[in-house]
Amino acid sequence: MDRSPLGFDQSFPGAADDFSALLRRKGLLSSAVIGPMTRDGTQPRTWQPTEATTILAFKFSGGVLVAGDRRATAGNTVVYDRADKVLEIDRHSIMAIAGVPATAWEMARVLEHSLQYFRRTQLQEMSVDGKVRALSKLLRDNFGFVMQGVGVVVPIFATYDGNSKPEARLYFYDAMGAQFEATDYAATGSGSPAVRGILYYENNWGVKPLHELGEEEAVSIALRALDTAAESDTATAGVDRAGKIYPVIKIVSREGITTLPESKIAAVFKEMVA
Repeated sequence: MDRSPLGFDQSFPGAADDFSALLRRKGLLSSAVIGPMTRDGTQPRTWQPTEATTILAFKFSGGVLVAGDRRATAGNTVVYDRADKVLEIDRHSIMAIAGVPATAWEMARVLEHSLQYFRRTQLQEMSVDGKVRALSKLLRDNFGFVMQGVGVVVPIFATYDGNSKPEARLYFYDAMGAQFEATDYAATGSGSPAVRGILYYENNWGVKPLHELGEEEAVSIALRALDTAAESDTATAGVDRAGKIYPVIKIVSREGITTLPESKIAAVFKEMVA
């Protein structure tokens, strides 16, 4: 049996080019989850993890607005249409989730407890940099599941920094835990390309830049962005007009976190969007 210097079986077609196939043959990657191709080139029916998309956040005159649609899917099946993807971590921090809800919700619980423990033992709030790195570490620790295709989470983290220079802070991450601070807006999930396009347009050529918007104007843009994403992405719900289901929208500001009531979101949608 011919082998390459790295130990690849050269008699196996494409072995040197397909690392995931090598891991499956060695029993290090679950074929039941990844779903390898059969000999006739077809994809066998496999279990699909539940996933949640789409989320967005941007800075406006009142702080940071964070919004998420309500749909959770498994493949092409709608599992749930009232999922909460915008989670409160502490009095001034929000984690919005895109990806596998089971993993993301557990990360949110661990992060919330970590911040509580720090606050009670150190008698002070953890710094913003500490919070950001704590979430990054949770994502890095989860990378083994990401490689197996069962636990991908790509969150957004919004908080208010009340230290020497009070300001709203906004971060987005990749699945490996790298964090990036956003100056104006962020969006992740399957519908994020459409959302980012709308936010870019509004920020550069809209009536006002995003950071100058009032609360109702900011809510209307968030609703328009999610509704537009839903037109081209079946995993994004947008606004369900028939079921009267609206996205979850929260605002992070100096005063803390405000959850907008559904009645207010519906009124803005009716007056400024629909």
